[in-house]
Amino acid sequence: GMIELRTLTPVDDSDAEAALEDNGREDNIPLEDSGDETDGSESRCTFHCNECRSRDSFRVHMAFWLLGLCNNFGYVIMLSAAHDILKSEEGAETSDNFTSTTMPTSSPATLLPATTVNSSSNNSTCDQLKCNEQSTATILLADILPTLLIKITAPYFMHAIPYHVRIFLCVLTAIASYLLVAFAHIIALSYTGVVFASISAGLGEITFLSLTSHYPLTSVSYWSSGTGAAGAVGAWAYALLRLGLSSRNTLLVCIVVPVLLGVSYWLILPKPPSILKYDVLVDEDSNLNESGDSSDGATLPGILQPKKKRRTTPPGASAKMDFREKLSLLRPLLKFMVPLFVVYFAEYLINQGLYELMNWRLCIKMTPGEQYRWFQAAYQFGVFISRSSVQIFPIKHIWLLSLLQVINVGILFWESLKHVFPTIVISFVIIFYEGLLGGGCYVNAFSRIRKEVDPRHCEFSLGLASVADSFGITLAGVSAIPIHSRVCDALKAR
Repeated sequence: GMIELRTLTPVDDSDAEAALEDNGREDNIPLEDSGDETDGSESRCTFHCNECRSRDSFRVHMAFWLLGLCNNFGYVIMLSAAHDILKSEEGAETSDNFTSTTMPTSSPATLLPATTVNSSSNNSTCDQLKCNEQSTATILLADILPTLLIKITAPYFMHAIPYHVRIFLCVLTAIASYLLVAFAHIIALSYTGVVFASISAGLGEITFLSLTSHYPLTSVSYWSSGTGAAGAVGAWAYALLRLGLSSRNTLLVCIVVPVLLGVSYWLILPKPPSILKYDVLVDEDSNLNESGDSSDGATLPGILQPKKKRRTTPPGASAKMDFREKLSLLRPLLKFMVPLFVVYFAEYLINQGLYELMNWRLCIKMTPGEQYRWFQAAYQFGVFISRSSVQIFPIKHIWLLSLLQVINVGILFWESLKHVFPTIVISFVIIFYEGLLGGGCYVNAFSRIRKEVDPRHCEFSLGLASVADSFGITLAGVSAIPIHSRVCDALKAR
C-alpha cells in the first residue's frame, strides 16, 4: 500500500512550553512533576494533534452528558411513578397494571386509602379532588434520605473506594430498584426499591461531580445538562410509556438505563492518569512512567496527555487534610450552598406537596395520576433547558433564583387552596418556570465552584456542596406531608 509522509513544522521550545502551560490552565488538567523535558517528540505531537484532541474532547463531553442522564434517571422515574406507587398499594389495580383510573370502594390490601372531596353537590370529575392519605412526599423522602446520608458521609471516606467499584455499585443498585418496585406486592418492597434508586443516584452524583475535577471545566456543564436531560427524558418517557404499558413493564424497560451508565464510564470516557488506578488519592507518580504512559503501558488520549511541567495544584490534596481542615472549606462554599438549599426546598415543596392538590375543577380528559405525571414532565423540561444554558447564559447572582422560587411556592399554594386559575395552562407555565429556576441555580452554582475554588480542594468542595440541595429536598419532603394533609382537611371542611 501507499505510505503517506507528513512533515512536522519545527516549533520553538519556548513557544511550545508556553502553549503547554496555557493549555494546562485552560483545561484544568493536572500538570506532571518536573522531569526530563527532552523525552522525544511523540507525546508532544500526540498532545498537539488537533484531531486527537477533538475526538477525545467529544468523548469526554458525551460521556459526562450520558453519565448525568443515566445517574438521575432512576430518581426521576421514582418521583414520576410516585402517584402510581401509592395507588397500587391502595389495591386500585391488579399486580400487572397498577395505576388504573378507577378506584375500588374497598380492598383487603388497602394501606393508603384515598379521600374524595366534593366541591359542590355536583359529583362530576371536574368537581372532585381525590386525596391520598399519604402524600407523594413519602416517596420523595425514600428517594432522598439515603442520598443525603451518602453525601454527608462520603467526602470523608469515599477516597478509599476505587472509582470502578463505585460505578459498579451504582449500576447494581439502580437495576435492583427497578426490579423491586416493578414486582412489589406490598408497600415495604416498593419503598425499598425507591431507597435503592436513591442510593444509586446519591453515590453517582458525588462520584461523578468529583470526577469532573480531572477533566476540562466544560465537563461540569455537560454533566449538568445530562442531569437536566434525565428529568425531561425520564418524566416524559414514563408519561408516554404509561399510555401503552403497565407501570411494571415501564419500569422493566428502564433497566437499560443503568446498563448505559456502565457503558458510558467504562467504554466511552477516556481516563486521565490520576484515575487510572484507584482514584485521585492514589499517587500519580506510581501510575505513570517517565514517558507519560500509564503504568500498564497504555497510551493516553491526546486531551488527557500529561505535560512535563511542575505540578502546582495536585488534585485530591484536600483528601490528605484532617477532618477539621476539611470542615474549614465549608465556609467559603456557603454562598453557593444556601441558594441551592432554598431553591430545592421551595421547588420540591411544590412538586410533592402541591401538585396533587392542583388537579380538580379542571374539566379536561386527564385523571389525577395523569395530571401529576405531566406536571412532573413540564417541570423536568424546564430543568433540562436551564441546566444546559450555563455556557450561553451564566448567572452570577444565584440567590435571586432562590428568591423567585419562594415566590412560586406562595402562588401555587394559593392556587391549591382557592383554585383561582381559569385554565390548567397557567399551572403548566408556572411549573415549567419553576424548573428553569431550579436547574439554573444548580448548574451555575457548581460551575462557579469549579472556577473559584482552589483546584487542590475542588474535588472535595464539589462533593460537599452537593449536600445542600439534598438537605433542601429532605426538608421539603418532611414539610410537604403535613401541608398536604392540612390542605386536604381544609378542602373537605369547605
